[in-house]
Amino acid sequence: MGAIAAGIAAMGAAVGAGVGNGLVIGNTISGMSRQPELSGKLQGTMFLGVGLIEAMPILAIVIAFMVMNK
Repeated sequence: MGAIAAGIAAMGAAVGAGVGNGLVIGNTISGMSRQPELSGKLQGTMFLGVGLIEAMPILAIVIAFMVMNK
């Protein structure tokens, strides 16, 4: 039962991160095309956002491994 829960947690985190990254990167590209002079600032903010989004699946995998070991 723990392996199923771990798989569902990992799948949910991966899907959520994929959607989140797609939205952040897509909106950043849209902003860069509208205001090219802000490209550097937007790119830095995008990298920060992507890094925070990617923290979620990493934590979910750690929790999934903890659930599997119990």
